[in-house]
Amino acid sequence: MELSIDFMLKKGFATLLMPFSLGVILTLLSLWFMHKHAYKKSKIFLVLAIIWMTIISYAPFSNILLAPLEGQYKKLTTIPQNVKYILLLGGAREERAWEALRLYLAIDNAKIITSGYSFYDTQSDAEKTKKLLIAAGVPSDNILMQDKANDTKEEAEALKSRLGNKVFFLVTSAYHMPRAMMLFKNDGLNPIAAPTYFNNPKETGLSSVWKSKNLRNTERAWHEYLGLLWAKINGHI
Repeated sequence: MELSIDFMLKKGFATLLMPFSLGVILTLLSLWFMHKHAYKKSKIFLVLAIIWMTIISYAPFSNILLAPLEGQYKKLTTIPQNVKYILLLGGAREERAWEALRLYLAIDNAKIITSGYSFYDTQSDAEKTKKLLIAAGVPSDNILMQDKANDTKEEAEALKSRLGNKVFFLVTSAYHMPRAMMLFKNDGLNPIAAPTYFNNPKETGLSSVWKSKNLRNTERAWHEYLGLLWAKINGHI
């Protein structure tokens, strides 16, 4: 699909500001100063890189970042029968799709709307999610696709033209739900939050340092905070 220059610049800039990228930048600065024989500066940046990578891969740190995001919306237990549309936001479909399936099975004549564009693949994320749901037993006629939007803001705009003011279930990861709800409500939509894929932290001690899952959780939370900042700057929330 065609991607705008603004979108590509936003994605590239956001990638540079991610925690792991910042650790790599610190390491590269250490190597640069070593190349310039500025060994004292090289050691400083190397120590900073080690400390930073230790912090962002430490479970208590990632838990602190995730908690304010995941704590805003609880798992949906009471499912209104008069709501017939379920928007399943793209990304992490293996974790998110089962919540959409749970809602679908609990409602008569429901429709699932899959979303997500294709950045480099021949198939969009919306199409891949549709195939996953079909394999789980959802008839193809009950699955609609929304595969042109590049981000959550554009997803809201696309859904507005499809549903108008109709109430719908919004399914996404718990850490992403606060930003998604703000963006959708700001566009005049009426979502019911159906968060899924909660972190549920268990590890808290020193043994949890240098673990990739903690780094992944830190990156997820960091990405959301950057997204919230960007949305506020642009007046989207």
